[in-house]
Amino acid sequence: MSVNDANDLIENRTYDEITVGDEAHLEKRLTMEDIKLFAVMSGDVNPSHVDSDFAKSSRFQEVIAHGMWGGALISTVLGTQLPGPGTVYLKQSLQFKAPVRLGDVLRVSVRAIEKDDQRHRIIFACRCENQRGDTVIEGEASVLAPIKKIQRPRTLLPKVRLTERGRLHEILTAADHPEPMPTAVVHPVDQSAICGAVESAAQGLIIPVLVGPKRKIQLAAEKAEVDISAFELVDVPHSHAAAEQAVALARQGRVGALMKGALHTDELLREVLKRDTGLRTERCLSHVMAFDVPTYPRPLLITDAAINIYPKLAEKRDIVQNAIELAHALGNDNPRVAILSAVETVNPKITSTIDAAALCKMAERGQISGGTLDGPLAFDNAVSEAAARTKGIVSPVAGRADILLAPDLEAANMLMKQLTHLADATGAGVVVGARVPIMLTSRADDALTRMASSALALLLADYQRRSLLSSPSGA
Repeated sequence: MSVNDANDLIENRTYDEITVGDEAHLEKRLTMEDIKLFAVMSGDVNPSHVDSDFAKSSRFQEVIAHGMWGGALISTVLGTQLPGPGTVYLKQSLQFKAPVRLGDVLRVSVRAIEKDDQRHRIIFACRCENQRGDTVIEGEASVLAPIKKIQRPRTLLPKVRLTERGRLHEILTAADHPEPMPTAVVHPVDQSAICGAVESAAQGLIIPVLVGPKRKIQLAAEKAEVDISAFELVDVPHSHAAAEQAVALARQGRVGALMKGALHTDELLREVLKRDTGLRTERCLSHVMAFDVPTYPRPLLITDAAINIYPKLAEKRDIVQNAIELAHALGNDNPRVAILSAVETVNPKITSTIDAAALCKMAERGQISGGTLDGPLAFDNAVSEAAARTKGIVSPVAGRADILLAPDLEAANMLMKQLTHLADATGAGVVVGARVPIMLTSRADDALTRMASSALALLLADYQRRSLLSSPSGA
């Protein structure tokens, strides 16, 4: 651990310096992070403290602090103020008078009430009061007080960051409202694919239609120990036939989305992109990842890391519009789009900077709508307001981007993997630009990621349906 400068000291009061009646206190506001950190440290995951849904049905109708959170604050006062460093805890009694609720500010105080000169022991009355003056905890502590003066630089504790995928949970919560969507699960013949479908169905996100060799699907379900008896199963001989049949089901309106199972992405998209029998629209297809980056204060959409290798200007226009549409489906009515390059100025030798300038002009002329674009922007200027200020960039997008458009697939893929492996980011993705959303789940995806991908597809399909109904031509 590191320490602060020498002016920030922690100092005790020795046994001889303390008299009966001496007091010390601190104040602390309870946050959800406090509760979660205490649960991580103690292992106490009583749902009354960490599960807001359960807490609504409990006696107090809301999340409350662990009782010993307040007890730990009493220990803080004794160990850092009175008596302070060198104190040895001997005994503590506590009575819990009332719950500590989120947002409560506790005043934690200790007062010396009895001294034992022979053994250098002191008994303290301990009390925790909330901001209304209500006593929530009271008791007594017996400590062995230090007899030597101690003065030390105050230890600076490391910052602790909780990485909970909060924004993926927000996506799932947002998807609670639309009805579950019939979804063709293409060739789900391994455990991860079948579990992804079952878990998404259990969350009310999709109604799976399992398309593939019947016996292989059933064997996968048996190995995964999941029940698929309630799901429609369309029996076809192999993965290519599964992709073809799934696309046909979408064209017929029997399903509203596709979910990739145990087949290669190219095999599925080949059928999607067929001109006469596929699911093409006037836009090119593109893949968008919705990322939860713990160090970034908002959801971050990154495109395209899966489909378009070296997109030209016209394709980039579609890729941007696809991402904007997904942002709208997630409730962001005017997403900020940063068009990435290596530099933030137009350089004729760097094609991506010329494309960025052209895309911004296209947005001015209405060829791209629904978002605010700026570029070229280097990555740091796109996500850091401080970096943008240092470069003198004045922009509604710089430092606050909601969408990052990478120059090509290689750059997007590296960016996503760097965020995942170096910044604890997690993400869920969906293919946009076809007649129906397409979930390209991976064997490496965990249950939450698979469900979040299903939620993205559901929200996008619901948004497209509502947009069609509200348009004059869709009336």
